[in-house]
Amino acid sequence: MDPEDSTAAITPSKTPSEDPFSSKREKMIELIQKRRLTDELVIEAMKKVPRHLFVPERWRAQAYNDYPLPIGYDQTISQPYIVAFMTAQLQLTGQEKVLEIGTGSGYQAAVLAEIVDSVFTIEIIDSLAIKAQQILRNLNYGNIFFKIGDGYEGWIKYAPYDCIIVTAAPNHIPQALIDQLKNGGRMIIPVGSFWQELTLVMKDEEGNISQESILPVRFVPMTGKAQEPDENKND
Repeated sequence: MDPEDSTAAITPSKTPSEDPFSSKREKMIELIQKRRLTDELVIEAMKKVPRHLFVPERWRAQAYNDYPLPIGYDQTISQPYIVAFMTAQLQLTGQEKVLEIGTGSGYQAAVLAEIVDSVFTIEIIDSLAIKAQQILRNLNYGNIFFKIGDGYEGWIKYAPYDCIIVTAAPNHIPQALIDQLKNGGRMIIPVGSFWQELTLVMKDEEGNISQESILPVRFVPMTGKAQEPDENKND
């Protein structure tokens, strides 16, 4: 299947029933705020997104605890604080077009969609992609566009992007993602092997690139072409 054929805007469907997890979500938000994360757009977005719907049913009681959880296929949903922290690093205002590499559960895409104009999200694992798309459709997100494919090469059809967020770790920054970042844009990406550095990549209005290591993290590795040798690594 041509990855472009899997492109879809997630259109409104039904309104979710009353949320029995609201008190747990409030406690999650309190813990995030205690760690001095003060971006109100991010906080308000995470108040709205029902994280328990993005994890397997057996883990739902733990959905609002501040640690990652398995979602199958050797993948995880990131801990809530890291989702909030990475989103805040993009310094979103609400008008952006954002590229997400690694849809995973769909939770990060939902948080972004609560804030920005549009989210373009790529997932390499078909089964995860299909499940995430269904969850997001049921939650009425109409500003998410979906693709099954290798995120290492980005999504050139809709580039450039105001911001890029990467939720799986390559051992170098893919040049395609740098190229698809808009002048004045920001990208947040974990870079490394077993342990990684969460790295902020900034492109100024003239197209010059700077980067800053922000936080030691541990993400699942980026698969596909990211695991092939690259003679032009951006270290």
